Amino acid sequence: MAVNIRRPAARDHGASRLARNLFFGAALFYFCVPMVAVLIYSFSTRWTANVLPDGYTLQWWQATISDHRIQSAFSTSISLATLTALIDIAVVVPAAYWSRVRNARIRPVVEVAAAIPFALPYVVIAFGLMQFSGVVAPQFQGTFPLLVAGHAAIAFPFVYWAVDGAMAAAGIERLSETAEACGASPFQIIRRVVVPNISSGLVTGGLLSFAASFGEFAMAQIIGRGLDTVPLWSAEMIRSYTDTAGSYNRLAVVTLLTFAVLFVLSAVVVYWNRGQTVRLLPGAAATDEGGRR
Repeated sequence: MAVNIRRPAARDHGASRLARNLFFGAALFYFCVPMVAVLIYSFSTRWTANVLPDGYTLQWWQATISDHRIQSAFSTSISLATLTALIDIAVVVPAAYWSRVRNARIRPVVEVAAAIPFALPYVVIAFGLMQFSGVVAPQFQGTFPLLVAGHAAIAFPFVYWAVDGAMAAAGIERLSETAEACGASPFQIIRRVVVPNISSGLVTGGLLSFAASFGEFAMAQIIGRGLDTVPLWSAEMIRSYTDTAGSYNRLAVVTLLTFAVLFVLSAVVVYWNRGQTVRLLPGAAATDEGGRR
């Protein structure tokens, strides 16, 4: 006699995969449609009552790329974001390491410092920094170095939590004790043990810091008097209210260029972090849960 064997698990798995595919498809549609619309608008001559533009042109791309002000804004924003990421990494790595390994009593202080930019509006931080610099070093007001300092302050949490999580995953305390038992100095431990084992956290935190600085508007408007960044230029185009000389089309081009910069950096981070494993010591292979190399 034949027995009919039901396989509910297989059907449930198929339904789950279908629901997952539908969800990701809907999310992809939700995120892609605005970017496709911006892309089409950047090539359009006029886009009024029709579903598609009345015509297409490369004029706005040529005008935007050849505009010296936009070139200067991109140069300033990229330089500002890069310096912000480098400064935060240089400050966060020793601070996170010290609070985890050398002096656990300062850890609450570091965590509170990392929470302040989330608790206070950036406008308040910017005005506080302006007041402080006006008393201590008034010659730096409205300058690029002061804006870098402000951006480093507000981007600090993004780097700290990424680096601190990477240190927790790598077991930095155990690695530090092992390296110290071998006679390594604190500087050698950070350079040859800590940094190689938290590279994924460094790259992720650096990207988050870069993106936060690149797109920051309020602090750049208050502190960076005389400086032109991409968010400031974009806000000026939005406030123009009238599409003078294709300002909205050029804004679409700048939006796409900004998206391209951040997308490429995100792709680099994903590529860098693929298959990352924790290394016990430089030159030593990591082992899995079964003890295999």
